[in-house]
Amino acid sequence: MDNVLPHEVPDGPPAGLPDPALLASLANAFFSALPGNAPDTSATLGLAGTQPFTAPVTSEVGNPAPAGSPLAGPGGTGTGIPGAALPQGHVPGGNLLPSAPTHVLSLGHRAPALVPHAAAQNGLPDNVVTVAPALDPRFGGAALGVPEGQGAQRPDGGGAPATQSASPYYFLGDATHSRETSAVSPEIVVPGWQEVTAQSLGLPAVDGPLVEQRFPYDRPAASPAAAQPASPSHYFLDVQDRSRTPGQSLDGAQNVPQAASAAHPPFDVNAIRRDFPILQERVNGRRLVWFDNAATTHKPQAVIDRLAYFYAHENSNIHRAAHALAGRATDAYEAARSKVQRFIGAASPEEIIFVRGTTEAINLIAKTWGVQNVGEGDEIIVSHLEHHANIVPWQQLAAQTGAKLRVIPVDDSGQVLLDEYRRLLNDRTKIVSVTQVSNALGTVVPVREIVELAHRAGAKALVDGAQSVSHMRVDVQALDADFFVFSGHKVFGPTGIGVVYGKRTILEDMPPWQGGGNMIADVTFERTVFQPPPNRFEAGTGNIADAVGLGAAIDYVQRIGIENIARYEHDLLAYATSVLQPVPGVRLIGTARDKASVLSFVLKGYETEEVGKALNEEGIAVRSGHHCAQPILRRFGVEATVRPSLAFYNTCDEVDALVSVVRRLSSRR
Repeated sequence: MDNVLPHEVPDGPPAGLPDPALLASLANAFFSALPGNAPDTSATLGLAGTQPFTAPVTSEVGNPAPAGSPLAGPGGTGTGIPGAALPQGHVPGGNLLPSAPTHVLSLGHRAPALVPHAAAQNGLPDNVVTVAPALDPRFGGAALGVPEGQGAQRPDGGGAPATQSASPYYFLGDATHSRETSAVSPEIVVPGWQEVTAQSLGLPAVDGPLVEQRFPYDRPAASPAAAQPASPSHYFLDVQDRSRTPGQSLDGAQNVPQAASAAHPPFDVNAIRRDFPILQERVNGRRLVWFDNAATTHKPQAVIDRLAYFYAHENSNIHRAAHALAGRATDAYEAARSKVQRFIGAASPEEIIFVRGTTEAINLIAKTWGVQNVGEGDEIIVSHLEHHANIVPWQQLAAQTGAKLRVIPVDDSGQVLLDEYRRLLNDRTKIVSVTQVSNALGTVVPVREIVELAHRAGAKALVDGAQSVSHMRVDVQALDADFFVFSGHKVFGPTGIGVVYGKRTILEDMPPWQGGGNMIADVTFERTVFQPPPNRFEAGTGNIADAVGLGAAIDYVQRIGIENIARYEHDLLAYATSVLQPVPGVRLIGTARDKASVLSFVLKGYETEEVGKALNEEGIAVRSGHHCAQPILRRFGVEATVRPSLAFYNTCDEVDALVSVVRRLSSRR
């Protein structure tokens, strides 16, 4: 040892430590000697001496573990999880940059570990112990042999909840509970609503209350949309105080549009309002009027309770479910993915990626698919209506690659000009990225035609659905969009959770944009094998609880019926336009024939901040400013607007309260 140069590595371990190569060889020989396994290969492994290790630790013929065994290695056939098959994957070549992955046929029989892939500074190779690849199964409790919880079940092909399993419990190996509950009536007895329990959320029973509530509860109606205006029943929250504040009548049934019945019972806005506890807040002594829905929507009590329940009874990291809570959390998380899939009409849950929101969603696509497919001289098309989040990432990509950004102009009403769009398309167009509903003007963009024209030109199409999913039915397969993105907090779910939909074939060719845990199948010091979609794009610990909360929000919207919501909001927007537009000094910005629930306006003689402040004094919340959409506002010669934006819990009385303030301001100047 005295003669070893500083840069040389000794042949053996330091004195007193076992030789790692010898340990590995002994372990391999031990498993090979088990009954029914491959012949002993100790002679070829050099067990008689301490020669440097050069033979495989786990070879395709030397791996004794059968399918399903926790000892199954990369050269074998099993994953270590009963019933779990190894998926397709990607392995990068010599370059680990996201832009250079290469395909492998299958992870099931990838190249065996013939030699150590790399060595740490202490001389230990990273494959002294070879185990099953770090596959992240999305089975949850199934990996433990326990059923999914009722509230965590994935929708089946018809959109109905999955069939209830024999046991609603997560007790491991508890056959008694399974036998006792297998014949239980499918009707769940609703508990007293002084406390929130598992059953109230449609989840497995857990002893003890979830959390004491500050609000008095009544039993919920069988269907959230079933309550009638005159009925004492309500969706969730029993509002004791319906007193009207001076000058306005927030909850009066008069003048409230009633949506026509469809697949759901008649729409009752007053019952729905009782589901949203924040609507009982008072601002400056007045009942809160929330007209800032385009910025964020409020959360029904069902979503609030679901989040609290998750943290009280299911909180765990997901996948690799080695214990009950991991199973519960995984089930709930993956059920939310399936709910999103059904909600937007995707073909498979594997086409749904969870991110933080629409901004991160568009950045993910630009920095993975864009970097891989857009080059110098290529063209990217957006519309004049876009939010900054659908402009800046493409500008960055264009600056990085030498591509060009093209813009679809709009007419004086705020609608895109399809003829001008057709002229922009050419064989250098790589992607068209447009909003479905403008956050600043409310314009409903003809995205189906835009997507079809993009495909004719050989380009991909991204649809920004942040402002559309809460107002109208979305079917990504009918749109034929290559990508669709939205944020959970715009559809009555939590903040910090969003969705990327991508066609499966496109996602499989896209490289990951973040590296770390949860998105890998196998890692050595020289190369990494990535998981297939969607895990490949969900590095690290995700926003598990808020994904579950998004699933609860989708459940809530679907119980009411998105068509009922769309009808009601259409009528409410028509009413609001009819009473606001005639006010002297008011100029509406955005008057397209097809609009969603946004009224953007300026008032002559007033800064937008002054109008917003006057409204706030009456408890009315609106957004004033540029709405992160400066290009489209400047198209109409303004830098900022006042933007009331509506949701299905708003009423005509609230609209009247807003217009009353604007009229008063108008009369002063």
